[in-house]
Amino acid sequence: MTDAPLRIGTRGSRLALAQANMVRELLAGAHPDAPPAELTVIKTTGDTAQDRTLAEIGGKGLFTKEIEEALLDGRIDLAVHSMKDVTTWLPDGLTVDCLLPREDPRDALFGGAASLTDLAPGAVVGTASLRRAAQVLHRRPDVRVVPFRGNVDTRLDKLAAGEVDATLLAVAGLRRLGMADRIEATLDTDEMLPAVAQGAVGIERRADDDRVAAALAPLNDARTATCVAAERALLEVLDGSCRTPIAALARLDGDRLGLRGLVAKPDGSEVIALARDGAAADAAALGHDVGAELKDRAGPGFLDG
Repeated sequence: MTDAPLRIGTRGSRLALAQANMVRELLAGAHPDAPPAELTVIKTTGDTAQDRTLAEIGGKGLFTKEIEEALLDGRIDLAVHSMKDVTTWLPDGLTVDCLLPREDPRDALFGGAASLTDLAPGAVVGTASLRRAAQVLHRRPDVRVVPFRGNVDTRLDKLAAGEVDATLLAVAGLRRLGMADRIEATLDTDEMLPAVAQGAVGIERRADDDRVAAALAPLNDARTATCVAAERALLEVLDGSCRTPIAALARLDGDRLGLRGLVAKPDGSEVIALARDGAAADAAALGHDVGAELKDRAGPGFLDG
């Protein structure tokens, strides 16, 4: 590494800053003689447009577009993302080949119920995620789901104020914010399958930047990378975006990889789920095969909403 400090691009939310600082500390530990990395906060369209769901304003790329532009034009050297926010296809010239050890990928339920089954009849559930909404409505067609955006604190404040009866948040984000003690109920993945790569933090860089590649190499967690490769391959086949309820979770057991995936109608009226296992070395191929079978079972028009 050279004497110039690495510049880390990040969103300005409390969770994004916590994750960026985690990367900063890991870099310092891996390269103690290098100057401390610097954070560059970049506001994204997804942060500023809080009055509509992501599907209505263009999808999850709105949390990464401005940061990737800064990476491409050299204003930053690397970018820290929640991998569930990263688009299926990266811009030309960029790569994500460093993933930190994955946090708990499950969703937490707030509002006093221990599970979706325990929600009161006709309860109002707040979420901006079509994936969460579809799975909630599939299990509980009697409840009403309403759009619900904002950071963790904002959503919990809205819940406390009675705007909704229940909401869901990622366990990983709560843990990284030091808020694990606030979790009321953690949903089993059989009840709520997570978003693709939920709980994983990825670090994006310019593909031709050997200096950054060398700096990040000690930080990469191979187990997480294997699981995320399978999940994102499934997403790629399904051409997934925030407009399509898609969920997936891979689990590594020795040299075997288990992958579960599902696609759903946004209103929860139909869910198609699959589970397959294969060699961990063939993670991307396994994800591709599961995605292709889901797409085939869904048939024409299903993924159009």
